[in-house]
Amino acid sequence: MNMRHLLILLTYAMSVPAVMIADEGLTFEEHIRPIFRAHCYDCHGAEKEVKGELDLRLVRLMEKGGELGPALVKGNPDASYLLERMVSGEMPPGSHRVPDDQIATIRQWIQDGAKTARPEPATIGPGLGITLEERSYWAFQPIRRPIVPAVKNADRVRTPIDALLLARMEQHNLSFAPEADKEILLRRASLALTGLPPTTAELNGFLADESPEAWTTVIDRLLDSPEYGERWGRHWLDVAGYADSEGSSNNDVNRQWAYKYRDWVIKAVGADMPFDQFIVWQLAGDELVEPPYKNMSAQEIEKLTATGYLRMAADGTGQGDNEEKRNQVVIDTVKIVSTGLLGMSVGCAQCHDHRYDPISHEDYYRMRAVFEPALNPKRWAVPGNRAVSLYTDEDHAKAAEIEAKAREMSNARNAKQTEYMDLALKAELEKVEESLRQPLEAAYRTAGDKRTEQQKALLATNPNIANLSTGVLYQYNQGHADELKKLDGEIATVRATKPVHEYIRALTKQSPEVDPTRLFYRGDYRQPQQEIAPGGLTVVAPSDSPFRIKDNPEGSPTTGRRLQYARWLTTGRHPLVARVLVNRFWMHHFGTGIVDTPGEFGRLGSLPTQPEVLDWLSDEFMAKGWSLKHLHRVIMTSTVYRQQSKRTPEADQIDSGNQMYSHFPVKRLDAEAIRDSILAVSGKLDKTAFGAPVMVSKDSSGQIIINGEEQRRSVYLQMKRTEPVALLKAFDAPTMEINCTKRDNSTVATQSLMMMNSDFILRSADFFAARLNQEAQGKVESSIIEGLRIVLPENALENTNPWSYGYGEIGKASEGTIAAVNFTHYPFFGSNTWKGGEKVPDSNIGFSFLNDTSGHTASEGFSPIRRWTSAVKGKVQIKGNLHHPSENGDGVRLTLYSSRLGQLGQWSAKTGGVDYDVTVEVEVGDKIDAIVDMIENYTSDTFSNSYVITRLESDPSVAWDSIKEFHGPLDQSDYELNATIAEQIAYGWQLAYGRAPTRDEVQLSIDFIQRQILLLIASKNESPFEQAMTNYCQALLTSNQFLYME
Repeated sequence: MNMRHLLILLTYAMSVPAVMIADEGLTFEEHIRPIFRAHCYDCHGAEKEVKGELDLRLVRLMEKGGELGPALVKGNPDASYLLERMVSGEMPPGSHRVPDDQIATIRQWIQDGAKTARPEPATIGPGLGITLEERSYWAFQPIRRPIVPAVKNADRVRTPIDALLLARMEQHNLSFAPEADKEILLRRASLALTGLPPTTAELNGFLADESPEAWTTVIDRLLDSPEYGERWGRHWLDVAGYADSEGSSNNDVNRQWAYKYRDWVIKAVGADMPFDQFIVWQLAGDELVEPPYKNMSAQEIEKLTATGYLRMAADGTGQGDNEEKRNQVVIDTVKIVSTGLLGMSVGCAQCHDHRYDPISHEDYYRMRAVFEPALNPKRWAVPGNRAVSLYTDEDHAKAAEIEAKAREMSNARNAKQTEYMDLALKAELEKVEESLRQPLEAAYRTAGDKRTEQQKALLATNPNIANLSTGVLYQYNQGHADELKKLDGEIATVRATKPVHEYIRALTKQSPEVDPTRLFYRGDYRQPQQEIAPGGLTVVAPSDSPFRIKDNPEGSPTTGRRLQYARWLTTGRHPLVARVLVNRFWMHHFGTGIVDTPGEFGRLGSLPTQPEVLDWLSDEFMAKGWSLKHLHRVIMTSTVYRQQSKRTPEADQIDSGNQMYSHFPVKRLDAEAIRDSILAVSGKLDKTAFGAPVMVSKDSSGQIIINGEEQRRSVYLQMKRTEPVALLKAFDAPTMEINCTKRDNSTVATQSLMMMNSDFILRSADFFAARLNQEAQGKVESSIIEGLRIVLPENALENTNPWSYGYGEIGKASEGTIAAVNFTHYPFFGSNTWKGGEKVPDSNIGFSFLNDTSGHTASEGFSPIRRWTSAVKGKVQIKGNLHHPSENGDGVRLTLYSSRLGQLGQWSAKTGGVDYDVTVEVEVGDKIDAIVDMIENYTSDTFSNSYVITRLESDPSVAWDSIKEFHGPLDQSDYELNATIAEQIAYGWQLAYGRAPTRDEVQLSIDFIQRQILLLIASKNESPFEQAMTNYCQALLTSNQFLYME
């Protein structure tokens, strides 16, 4: 027992402070027995033999005492041996002593005379039994529809649940928040019902619909969509513990046919199958179908498929069968059923009576007896032997007919092969002496294990014949080999037309014998005790009419136990099932259940924050045919659902946990909704439904990723227990050790790292950016984006690579200005050289050219110019060497020239080289030209000029190398702007957030993208504009507004 359990026990055993309880009067049944149940009864009451002969189940038995005398002296705590042992820590034995608060309660009770709530019985049977106080616990009470109260703010009431909530809020001067905007409501509903954001068409349609039925129309559309079944089917698959692998060990074998149960769940939920039928089929679908389960109708197949629910527990018996593994499968199956449908930790009674709830050791084995005829450890069937074939007699006949045709074709093909091999053998035999031909042919045609030593030796000396096989037939006649290959393909094509042999992973009774279920002493299967009859939890049935199961007559194909049990659960009289289901549905809408522990409605769990709402919805759910879609409509048309998520200081002061629902709770999307929404907005979601799962595997870093490029919805990804998909795992998708009644909701660093660095996110952002560029034009309101645009330095986008190559000269300056350089791009690039045309000299610009290291001057106005356009602001150093190799001519001259500052320096070289080194302040967009011209004439004016521009005072250091970064024409076709940046931004917001941005939000986005472009240019990104949009899209996809629902 852990400290949490002790605290919970304290909460429920002492619901008010001890001093207040003393005033009201402590009684054994209400205040003391729960403490003894948690700490003492394992040894002193639950078992037939009590330790020390001390029985603590009745006050008079305590007074009588045991081997050491009376344990209780009424009115005298100090003389009560029972209390003395608790105070000293000797009782109970072990490290978990009774908390001091509870000891104080026991002391006060003894001091007050150890009162009981009623006269104690004259006799007491075995076990702990169930008291009136235990039966009166809220979860065990019949479900009754509460009276809907009148409220002051009746105008805020749309449904009875609004009135029930508002009545409580008005006691604290609270009310609902104002109604949420239509954009928020649409996104909320779309994500809740389909797990996907709304499309822009859906958004625009809802905004344009001003009819009173607009909201209900949206809900109906979403409920009718195929995505609804996928979304809410996934919720149930958590509860069922769905997995595509057997688990149990690291040898996590795949379950080939488990997906058929997953598909059945999706279809059943999508079709709004009544939940009572949904439960009955899963618990006992096979008992509704007549064995031997052949030539079944579509509905019969569905009923059997539904029992896959009882085959979801990890089952390693196929990889090493033993009784311990078999029993563990049964234990896990009982847990799936009890936590999923009953909301109770029944497993705590596997070894002893439940320490907190009135669930006996026998109750546990009564439940187990319901399932054991089909999950019988004594007559076990491993997973492979439980599969039910879907092949019909017609399928078998069709397959036999096709196989006969294929064999006929195969025989004809084999005859040809024999003919062709004989021809090849004949060709080889003709190459040897005639006297050897007959012995060699005989040796070749003799089976290998029947050849004589002489034959083996003969073949060894003639390897061409010894190695002759169909695999080398092409060496003798390619046409013959091709013909046989073609025939093989035709035969395979015919065989592929056979009906596919499929199976379902179902639970059926495997043996006609029914072994008795026995109670295991302390839960040990090696210590079976008395036989236990099948049944349910005693406490949930009326004390005067307990639920009993009667087996079908002997000789019946099934016992009927599971069917009777399923029908009891869904009669409407069971106090837990509807409450547990409705609480879970509420949790998926509001993030938290009315009972915050959806798999634990007992005393270890939370009390309901809104019990009247829970019971009203539970009764409504059953009264309307167990229709989940009806319940969605009731919840989603309510004011509590349609209100804003904005908190107020007044409400926080009174109800910081929002248990009264004075605003809609903000909640993060679950793992599947995050992944699917990213795929949806990036335009890469494959909506193919049903069928075998998309397989997963480990990448080079060990992370689990999806095989191939198939990006289907997350519900269709392989759910492998030992290999959860990395992205889904990071956002708390369960790994299905058994099942999951409530997902964790963590906020950890690995999530941020995943959203920043994973290949999936980076690729999705790239796809999203491409989609915006292709689709955004004309999709947004012009008033939002009018006049908003990216403003960059002149030519910044065209000069994403800073180098350009041309010819020209320094022009003349007017007074007080810097002369501009007359620069013209070279029109032709060939042989790694920029020049005027294919040949040099060119008819227009003469000998002028530039390549990575060298060039040649020309007449005035055609001097080669290597231009660098600055993408940074700051101080740079230009360091290089000008070299003139020829002894002829008068040399060359280099001028470094800034478009903003003018001439930076000038150097000449003749028959040799000269180094230069200049430091200059640059602004973004400054052009630094390296102009090499003739001095007097351009004879023998070939030169080399190489230099490096280094940004000073920067970390990390950035440099541009004139040789290494030399390039020909840049391909500008990779990224063509099809829509303005502002259009793309606004359209991106609509897709990602389900609403249009404000002008301020567009401007902020433009500022971000503008900074990104300049940074990317500075870091020499090959496509800074495209990358900036990708970075922006990644920011959208990883933002809280995208990841959360408000």
